[in-house]
Amino acid sequence: MAEHMKLFTLPRSAAFDTLQNEARKRILMLDGAMGTMIQAQKLDEDAFIGAGLPCDTDKPQRGNNDLLSITQPDVIEKIHFDFAMAGADILETNTFSSTHIAQKDYGLETAVDALNEAAARVARRAADRAEAEDGRRRFVAGAVGPTNRTASLSPDVSNPGYRAVTFDDLRIAYGEQIRALIRGGADLILIETIFDTLNAKAAIFAAFEAFAEHGTRLPLMISGTITDASGRTLSGQTPTAFWYSVRHSRPFSIGLNCALGAEAMRPHVAEIAGAAPETLVCAYPNAGLPNAFGEYDESPEKTAAHLAGFASEGLLNMVGGCCGTTPEHIRAIADAVASFAPREVKNV
Repeated sequence: MAEHMKLFTLPRSAAFDTLQNEARKRILMLDGAMGTMIQAQKLDEDAFIGAGLPCDTDKPQRGNNDLLSITQPDVIEKIHFDFAMAGADILETNTFSSTHIAQKDYGLETAVDALNEAAARVARRAADRAEAEDGRRRFVAGAVGPTNRTASLSPDVSNPGYRAVTFDDLRIAYGEQIRALIRGGADLILIETIFDTLNAKAAIFAAFEAFAEHGTRLPLMISGTITDASGRTLSGQTPTAFWYSVRHSRPFSIGLNCALGAEAMRPHVAEIAGAAPETLVCAYPNAGLPNAFGEYDESPEKTAAHLAGFASEGLLNMVGGCCGTTPEHIRAIADAVASFAPREVKNV
């Protein structure tokens, strides 16, 4: 317990205090979907490989979106910049799958340092360009995805005790990623799209190890995902149970993203807002539910109207978009919530 408490005596980063001050004044804006924006570019295998890969592999790379921060940095920077100019205060790095666990599928598990550092620097360039354009500071959130493994559930129905990954496997992989994101210039760490809270706890552990080595505590955002109408994560937790499992980390924000559109997400955001009175609440839903072709077609105006309802009910401190949300969605959401005060938070 003493060692745990020492983590909170680390000096906070300057960005931590700046963001906390801004959060007292207004609802902060996240960006929108990186993955679906990349898909819209219709890049082929040659484009993904670009001038060359960061390590040797003969595996196909099309679909490895994180690689584009190295091989097509201008494409990624433009997506970040467009979101910034649409109203985003916080830009998420293109690193959803940048752990050695996830990159093993592409044969790039030894390139995770390069992937994360490059992604953070690309996002930083976009943030700085946007600030030079309009004078408003933007922040870079190092995005830490859930990996393609689960520590709580067995992938083998005939062997329920089997696990494809251990807590330490995850801690090590997340630690590599988070250290590289910090080196690249990330202002925050965002542990997102959490379907298994044990995975998230490994990421939290790794983040605090990295903060201790860095000598500074960065804001830590934590965002779970409710997988269906049951109102639970894949590993079976309600929003309230999820919050109580991670509250020991004293996160900068707690919230939900992905899986659901705003309309379906609302009761779950309301639940987590009620359970966590001392912490900022963040929501970034998909642009509705996918259609028969797996595409998202909810209009910016409709998504914004739903989220304005969240804001009017005092549920939000931070808001943005996940799958299918474009700069037009972010612009509409920013306009729709601008007149509403942020949710009241104790000690913030």
